Parts: sequence; C-alpha cells; structure tokens
Amino acid sequence: MSNIFQRIALIGLGEVGGILASDLIARGHTPAATYDLRFPDPNSPPSLSAIELQLIASPSAGDAVAGADLIISAVTAGRALDAAKSVAPHLAPGAFFLDVNSVSPATKQAAAAAIEAAGGRYVESSVMSSFPPKRIRTPMLLGGPHAAAFAALAAALDFDAKVFSHQVGGASAVKMCRSVMVKGMEAMFLESMTAARYYGVTEHVLASLADTLPGIDTPALARYMISRAVLHGRRRAEEVREVAKTVAEAGTNPLMSIAIGQHQDWAATQGELLPRPQIADASLETLLAALVAK
Repeated sequence: MSNIFQRIALIGLGEVGGILASDLIARGHTPAATYDLRFPDPNSPPSLSAIELQLIASPSAGDAVAGADLIISAVTAGRALDAAKSVAPHLAPGAFFLDVNSVSPATKQAAAAAIEAAGGRYVESSVMSSFPPKRIRTPMLLGGPHAAAFAALAAALDFDAKVFSHQVGGASAVKMCRSVMVKGMEAMFLESMTAARYYGVTEHVLASLADTLPGIDTPALARYMISRAVLHGRRRAEEVREVAKTVAEAGTNPLMSIAIGQHQDWAATQGELLPRPQIADASLETLLAALVAK
C-alpha cells in the first residue's frame, strides 16, 4: 500500500462517496474516517454503507478530518459550502481538501476561501460524467493553485484527474454549463415520453426521433435518461439549482435550468414510489407505465 496519503477522510457517504470509498479500499487506501449527516439514523444508506465497508463513522465532520492529510468532500450540492466551512477549523496544516461536488463557480470559490483561510489546500474537482460505470476512474478536471500538486499525487489513488486551471471556478463552469444540456435532456425525455405514453404514441415519437437523430438508439437513450432522473432526481435537482446560479452569474436568465430542476424534483418524487432496485434495469415501458399511472 502506498503511503502517499497517511490519513484520508471522506465527507459524504452517498452514491459518489460510497463508490469512492469502495474503490479506495480496493486499491489499499481505506479512508481512516467518514462522516455523513445521515449517520444518526442507523438505517440510512450511508450508515449501512459504513457498516458494509467497515469504515469508522465519525460523530462529526470535525472528528472525521482531524489529522487527515486528504479530505474528500462528496456531499449534496446544497451542503457543499456548509461541509467546507464545518471542517475548516479542524484541518491539519497543509491538508488537501478535494471538492468533488457539483456546484457553481461562486460556491466553489467561497468553499476555497474557507479552506485556505484555515491553512488547508483547496482543490476544485469537476466530475465530467456519471460515476457509474467508470467509478474512481471517472474523468475529473482540477482547478486552483494546488491543483497541480494534487494531480501529481492523484495517480497513486488511481484518479483520472487533470489540471484545468490554476484558478478556482473554471472547472466548475465547464461542469455546470454541460449540465444544462445533460440534465436538460433527462427532463425533456421525461416530459416527452410520459406525455407520449398517455396518448399511446410512444413508439411513433421514438421512431421520429431516431429519424431526426440518426445513429442514436433513441429507446435506449430515453430509458437511460429517465431512469437517471427517477433514481437520482433529488440530488440532480440540487445540482441544477447550482447550474441556475452559474447561468445567472453569467448574466443570462436561467429559465431552462429552473424548469429542469422542477422536472428533476418531480421525477424523484415519483421514483420514491417505485421499487428502487428495479429502476436501473427497468425497461422504458415499465418506467413509463409506473410514472404515468401515478
């Protein structure tokens, strides 16, 4: 086992945090401590993940990061800045703080200010695709004055990370602007396909889309897009609210981003009524039948 980082702390043990923890363990870099806001509930997914992965569930974020030389923050978008502020007073001098959360450039910059003021080394990370199936090898763009120093060490953890900018915010801007399109496609497929099924014209709409978008398996794409929104709509809605901030900060009215967030929230609400383990592999017809019936 490489001793490139003597003590790793993981803040957030949701989908992304759980994948990172599992893959780090498989590579001999078991996080020394973890913290998640849902740990007080012993039956929450993060609590169960901590047990399954045999990780130490710390009573607070401060306890988790004490003495750590690398902190990975993988919380929900709405908690990203709070997470940075909560651990800042407890950082070891010079500790790296890797922020993989999907938030606006301004939010990243505010988090960086909190970490840097406390003597830590903030590294912006923008994850450029869904974590499954590449998991820890999902491409990341790094930003900030410490990005190059972290990138030189990241390969030992098997991260696929490259420096995008020595300024904080640029990498996040890439992710946020991309998300308008990606999460927007999810919302559009959701709206188009649920309406099409109600009118009994799903196959005809998909055939027309295939003709308009040659080379794309439109039924497979629709199924994938809708399943992502149903499975992860709540988290994605939070991320899209950060997207809306990013668009507004650029001087553009985020009309599309606001609507996308509303659709993602609706998908999450519907998804909570469906059998979770079956959603990812469900056929398009099964998903639509469940959604339209609600």
